[in-house]
Amino acid sequence: MADQDDDIVLSELSDDELVLQMHDDLYDGLADEVVEGTNILLERGWSPYDTLTKALVEGMRIVGVDFRDGILFVPEVLMAANSMKAGMSVLRPLLVETGAPKMGKMVIGTVKGDIHDIGKNLVGMMMEGAGFEVVDLGINVDVDKYLKALEEHQPDILGMSALLTTTMPYMKVVIDTMVEKGIRNDYVVLVGGAPLNEAFADNIGADAYCRDAAVAVETAKEWMSRRQGSALATR
Repeated sequence: MADQDDDIVLSELSDDELVLQMHDDLYDGLADEVVEGTNILLERGWSPYDTLTKALVEGMRIVGVDFRDGILFVPEVLMAANSMKAGMSVLRPLLVETGAPKMGKMVIGTVKGDIHDIGKNLVGMMMEGAGFEVVDLGINVDVDKYLKALEEHQPDILGMSALLTTTMPYMKVVIDTMVEKGIRNDYVVLVGGAPLNEAFADNIGADAYCRDAAVAVETAKEWMSRRQGSALATR
């Protein structure tokens, strides 16, 4: 299989063939090939947005489905996400210039007292791969930093992660503070992490629990569709 891949010259493929090959290269975590394919499509007159959605986002959607179904695992998904990131580094400045539409915006961080970030990073990369703008606050994020980011970036979604049972309750501190300030309903709040479950998410007042990055992307898309539908209905 590797020998066949070595013989493929991306620039000689038709547009449709190249897009399919980019899906495969993303799946295999081949960052250089993804960047090359991205540049070829742009040189052929593809818009940055079409390149993003048809080549990169669709490729990551396939990765997400196989991750959800247990065919791919975290290390492989991280490689795919890093390849996506490489392609995005080419497209991001062009997308800003053209004002291409975004799926939505998310602020994400690991809560105060917790320094685990692999799951959070994976969610962030896969959300970006799905067309969301992602603001990553990092680890050990306290309530003031979350609130400041919400005010500054005006996201649609707030994502909180925790891997320790001792730090899980801090999610409720953040949500309760949002309630006190009257801003809770302005945002979709998604929570995730190994020790969490749906009952915990319900108890702390989150909108949804996401067991992994693929579910986070699906859930975020569903909530954005609902919000956009509600906005249209009130016009």
